[in-house]
Amino acid sequence: MPPTDVTDPQYYHRVVDCQWACPAHTNVPEYIRLIAQGRYTDAYMLNRESNVFPGILGRTCDRPCEPACRRGRLPGEEPVAICRLKRVASDLRDDVTGLLPAVPELKNGKRVACVGAGPASLTVANDLMPLGYDVTIFEKADRPGGLMWSNIPQFRLPPKVLNEEIDTIIDMGVDLRLNAPVESMKALLNDDWDAVFIGSGAPRGKNLELPGRYDTDHIYIGIDWLESVAFEHIDSIEPRVLVIGVGNTAMDCCRTAKRLGGVDVKVMARKPRPYFKASPWELEDAESEGVQIVENHSPTRYVVEDGVLTGMEFEVLRSWEDEMDRATFQTTRPGGFCGGDAAWGPENIIWAVEHGHQAAISIHNHCQGIPLSTRPGYGMNLVSQKMGLDEWTYSNDYSEDTRTGMRHVPLKERLAALDVEVELGFDLEQALKEVERCLNCDVQTHFTSKLCIECDACVDVCPLSCLTIAHEEPEEDLRTRLTAPTLNLQQPLYISDGLEQTGRVMVKDEDLCIHCGLCAERCPTAAWDMRQFALKIPYAGLDAGEHHPSRTAHVTT
Repeated sequence: MPPTDVTDPQYYHRVVDCQWACPAHTNVPEYIRLIAQGRYTDAYMLNRESNVFPGILGRTCDRPCEPACRRGRLPGEEPVAICRLKRVASDLRDDVTGLLPAVPELKNGKRVACVGAGPASLTVANDLMPLGYDVTIFEKADRPGGLMWSNIPQFRLPPKVLNEEIDTIIDMGVDLRLNAPVESMKALLNDDWDAVFIGSGAPRGKNLELPGRYDTDHIYIGIDWLESVAFEHIDSIEPRVLVIGVGNTAMDCCRTAKRLGGVDVKVMARKPRPYFKASPWELEDAESEGVQIVENHSPTRYVVEDGVLTGMEFEVLRSWEDEMDRATFQTTRPGGFCGGDAAWGPENIIWAVEHGHQAAISIHNHCQGIPLSTRPGYGMNLVSQKMGLDEWTYSNDYSEDTRTGMRHVPLKERLAALDVEVELGFDLEQALKEVERCLNCDVQTHFTSKLCIECDACVDVCPLSCLTIAHEEPEEDLRTRLTAPTLNLQQPLYISDGLEQTGRVMVKDEDLCIHCGLCAERCPTAAWDMRQFALKIPYAGLDAGEHHPSRTAHVTT
């Protein structure tokens, strides 16, 4: 049973569950602490380093970080409102113009074309422009943003927020060509580009080819219908509306329908609620606005009488569970790259951003003659937080507060217009209350085995019983003998070197630890320390730890 290698950045990274779960690996605990200190601009810039669109994602992210939040594992607890705190940093920040990427006047001579002006292509431009690349984006619509503006309603994402963060990238000097659809990929690939990135999105929804589908003009594909609303081609809808499917697009459709005249609006789901693709908060908002969600109904035909859609037939179901190069993002043609929904189907904006980061690394490697398989490695900083015998540089008091609820515009007012943003965001008091719920999972318990005298003080004081001193044995056997039962086999155990007194090992169940620091406070020999872990993320042209001005994590204000 070898000891845990804590010099590997991925070990401690995995313990920071929120950051591990985020596709872009945003440093969640640090930006939450910056908010707690009132350093909103610094928190925004730390967000922007990885997720590029803090204001947009603070309103629309699918929040993969929140189900992973360690706070949600405690009895009766809910995750920290990570996404909504991201919005706090965006709403309260100062002007960041002077902190944004510096683009060199002298270019490197390499030209990159991007198809589509959605989040993936914009991220590619964001990463490559500061390295001296000339980036041209071809967009078929009359404005950039892709599905961020055409399919996310304004009551969720105001145009001001969207345009501001897009313009930050375009203003780097990107050659944005609007109303310029790419009619031939072959022609584009054969043109004089050093690399081509395909980020055209997945703008086609699923068409239900059922009997009656083409017997009426009152059946719409969700993505197309939302786009027509965004373009103001549609400004009303009939009183009775059925939305088939229960993803986030379906939530946008049913909530938009309520604002355009829909009275009886139902969402029809094939599966039961645990299998819904829509985010829980989207479901809650829809239901709070009077939308009814019906489970286990599969459509069989449209009921059309004399050209009039009068209803739909369904089967009632019982449900059960079934069980391109994503490393380099290169297509089968050298010099061609892809990302976002166009590559692997519909996902959230944060996934498109991470695809853009990785594709930018590959594009840079391709243009500089570096093998695409040569991926820059991750690094880390690990710094003690000790200030005294029992004082730390972070707040380790456990907050008993429950998750902070969001403030909403009153129902009558929000349903009166499409451009009334429903969520008001946290006020300052709510934000400061919520940040204290964070368990600071990036402040790691760091153990030095040669200092341990096996007094058991740390084992005794641990409030979650996550520490055990045990004899060496295979991990599967060891997990049956821990102080507290192992609940999550996916989370690794920390196993120390042999202790000098008896040769036993210190074992820690990382799944249980809440990073309170009591073990380090109680330890008489300082064998335990609390050290802040910072993951160093590589980007195009930058190894882990190297920082372009756009990558400055935070600047003292």
